[in-house]
Amino acid sequence: MRSPCVAHCGLNDEDYCMGCFRHIEEIVGWSSSSNEQKQQIIEALPARKARFTGQTNTHKLGRDKWLVTEEKLKS
Repeated sequence: MRSPCVAHCGLNDEDYCMGCFRHIEEIVGWSSSSNEQKQQIIEALPARKARFTGQTNTHKLGRDKWLVTEEKLKS
């Protein structure tokens, strides 16, 4: 299943990307998620987009944050 990434990464204060509206844990774990999990994420995106309309990126999704989240998902 194709990623909903739109290559406009930037996180709000809750760690949701304001480009694709996935949480950082969903972004980092995408490649290891089952198709069922991916479908659930995709189905949640329209509601998230509505919820976050008007919010802006407050944090860049950098390598450090990615690695911390990746480690968190492993435990």
